[in-house]
Amino acid sequence: MTLAGRLPEFTWDRIAPLGEKAGLHPDGAVDLSMGTPVDPVPDVIRAALAQASNAPGYPAAWGTPRLRAAAAGWLARSVGVAVSPDDVLPVIGTKEFIAWLPVMLGLGPGDVMVYPELAYPTYDTGARLAGISAVASDSVAALGPASLGPGRVRLVWVNSPSNPTGRVLPAAELREVVEWAREHGAVVASDECYITLGWDASPVSVLHPSVCGGSHDGVLAVHSLSKRSNLAGYRAGFVTGDPALVAELLAIRKQAGMMVPGPVQAAMTAALDDDAHAVVQRERYAARRSVLWAAFTRAGWTVDHSEAGLYLWLNHPDHDCWSAAELLAAQCGILVTPGEIYGASGARHVRAALTVTDERVAAAAARLAALRP
Repeated sequence: MTLAGRLPEFTWDRIAPLGEKAGLHPDGAVDLSMGTPVDPVPDVIRAALAQASNAPGYPAAWGTPRLRAAAAGWLARSVGVAVSPDDVLPVIGTKEFIAWLPVMLGLGPGDVMVYPELAYPTYDTGARLAGISAVASDSVAALGPASLGPGRVRLVWVNSPSNPTGRVLPAAELREVVEWAREHGAVVASDECYITLGWDASPVSVLHPSVCGGSHDGVLAVHSLSKRSNLAGYRAGFVTGDPALVAELLAIRKQAGMMVPGPVQAAMTAALDDDAHAVVQRERYAARRSVLWAAFTRAGWTVDHSEAGLYLWLNHPDHDCWSAAELLAAQCGILVTPGEIYGASGARHVRAALTVTDERVAAAAARLAALRP
């Protein structure tokens, strides 16, 4: 089997027919399917990118000292986590890092990765690229030999706030995962891309002392600037945590040429040093969330979880995820993501993103009004 043959159909290709139907609406589609930022890149970030654009030499895989210090400072201010700048490693967008982490950790046949039951598909992609077994479970402590087979768990992914559900894991639950992983010799990798977007709950980092006991041994946290600073097009993120693991990842990324471009590193530094633009962006998302939440609930939908992050996790009493998505596309020109794409237990839900313009949010609300029960 080819490498590509090991991978499932690309997520967004699966919903292309729904997108075509939504596009037939007289006023065009309202695309709530992807969490793609649509608001402008803040001027302070664009200026830093431009000023660093004369960059003929190779960038450092480790990142500049200024970037690493900015990331450490942001973690301390925003999530109460203390790390050394030496233990920060920039990555070419967190999707790349998530997909290749099992390979970079040296996992192979006989090893097992655990990831959430409802999850961003790239965790599973990473297991497939490494040729390892993957088990979807929200409780590693409950996994027994029947679930894991003969393999040994080497990597446990957690994602709080969750994509797609917006669920926030309390510190006590995260602490149980870390303790279990340490007892079993596994690495915990925490995808924290939405950690500053708590609405009805306060997300906590896996690196916070209340979770890891003040030691980062065996623990990694992954952070992205795509949503906070509208930098999805820049491919800008970083990982931090266990100094030994970060050093190992750095050594591998040097050899493989996994380097964040120099101008992007400068832009990341400016973004992490500036909190004002992030406050403005958060307020935009909060306003859009309020409008869409009200519109969907008036139209007969229930919002589950969704206490944080950039999505509404929606259930309709009369439809499964695919028929609900079909209804919205055909009757309202609204494109959402069927929940089954994130796992079998999402079969009764759809995911709607908050990352559309205010005008498209208003259009969605007006169209949903026609579906009121």
